[in-house]
Amino acid sequence: MNKINITVTRYNPEKSSEPYPQSYSIPFREDMVVLDALNYIKNQVDGTLTHRWSCRMGVCGSCGMMVNGSPKLTCSTFLRDYYPGDVHVGPLDNFKVIRDLVTDMSDFMEKLQEIKPWIIRKEEKPLEEGEYLQSPAELNQYRQFSMCINCMICYAACPVYGHDSSFLGPAAIALAHRYNMDSRDEGQDQRAEIIGSHEGIWECTFVGECTRVCPTHVDPAAAIQRSKVQLTKEYFLSLVWPWGKP
Repeated sequence: MNKINITVTRYNPEKSSEPYPQSYSIPFREDMVVLDALNYIKNQVDGTLTHRWSCRMGVCGSCGMMVNGSPKLTCSTFLRDYYPGDVHVGPLDNFKVIRDLVTDMSDFMEKLQEIKPWIIRKEEKPLEEGEYLQSPAELNQYRQFSMCINCMICYAACPVYGHDSSFLGPAAIALAHRYNMDSRDEGQDQRAEIIGSHEGIWECTFVGECTRVCPTHVDPAAAIQRSKVQLTKEYFLSLVWPWGKP
């Protein structure tokens, strides 16, 4: 049987002060993904290995890790793309490591809550009046940005977030843009305060790595640049129309 070498970054803060590599030689099949390899190691070789996963379908976003230096969803990254070379798996860059391949999501979850990723209405209409209707054209205005699965892969690829974790980050800004573009939403002014702050869109240097690595083909870089244009437009409109939006 063909074998493949998987090197995993191990770290247990209760036993070691620094992360260290540990290698495993396991059976290789053409249809195996990186997550299959980790599960094989966990179940058949070393039960102490700790990693996070759930759906195995590229939907939940929980199995994001560094694979040979690049942030990937391990459930959709095939070992055959690396065979017969070694595969190195580590925790996502730019995040605190809890243990082995599991990172602390707290910072991202706080940022996600700050941008209010839900439909905001200034005044809700009575339920008996029915739902808020939306045309296919209105849906298409934000649809691709709604495909974000909160996997944090874009944060691992973002040099700005890596340098300064106070940066709001690609996924949070993309989701803010998604709701700002939703015809049913009226919360743009509330989100403008956070996305237009020092930690928001103006920190982005437009490297574009967030878009390149996104497993669901969301374009966070475009969302950030469009938000810059929109906020700039609203700023100049406020100068010539100080009484509010015309």
